Amino acid sequence: MSSSTGGKHAGSGAASNQPAVAEPTFAERARTLVYMGRVGSLSTLSRKQHGFPFGSVMPYGLDDRANPVFLISTMAMHTQNVQADPRSSLLVTQPDTAGDPLGASRVTLLGNILPVPVPEVAEARKLYLARHANSKYWVDFDDFSFYRMEVVDVYYVGGFGVMGWVSATEYYSAYPDPLAESATEILQHMNTDHKDALILLAQAFAGIESQEVVMTSVDRLGFHVRLKTQDGTRGVRIAFLREVSSPAETRKVLVEMVGQARRM
Repeated sequence: MSSSTGGKHAGSGAASNQPAVAEPTFAERARTLVYMGRVGSLSTLSRKQHGFPFGSVMPYGLDDRANPVFLISTMAMHTQNVQADPRSSLLVTQPDTAGDPLGASRVTLLGNILPVPVPEVAEARKLYLARHANSKYWVDFDDFSFYRMEVVDVYYVGGFGVMGWVSATEYYSAYPDPLAESATEILQHMNTDHKDALILLAQAFAGIESQEVVMTSVDRLGFHVRLKTQDGTRGVRIAFLREVSSPAETRKVLVEMVGQARRM
């Protein structure tokens, strides 16, 4: 997967005596979050109360440029709103945020929502149903149509103090992280079966002694851990020895890193 050259990187959380650790750009993280999501919070401009935002729970699909695609009814208030004024935003949040919602990642897409052109409806239908199979029961109702958001700007928040704007060009040029769909399985495996190895990795590659380490996220360039130390709980990022693109490569590089750590 290629990376976007533009955009800021999320803060590494590296120890003060450690060099900064490379991370995916905000653009890549935004694309990954939107790719993994299925439902967002749509804000349109109210027709009834001029200038006020109107919020809706909104399932979405993605076209090949990562523009959100919606299947909406003419009876819905948000449809009537975008027909009058297409300016809208879609908020997508990281799933499983029971620990601390404000510490989780989220992204807001700003754009114009317009009907999908007739020649492109068949492809939009296919992509949408691939994500929302139950929609087959109403996709062909006369009052339902496909609409699409053309993204004009993006705002990404990666947690406390990690935030920034991403241009539409950067967003369109980025790719979802190759580990996005397997990240949950990797985290569960490491945190359940390799707790001692995580403590060793934190000591060797972040220079931090800890009693307990939990891997909290993983991507093609490295991973974040939460450490319980004598001075309290803290987070840190650890880089892989090389970029990975699959669970198998991730396992191989982690095994190598543990081997190095044991020889240090």
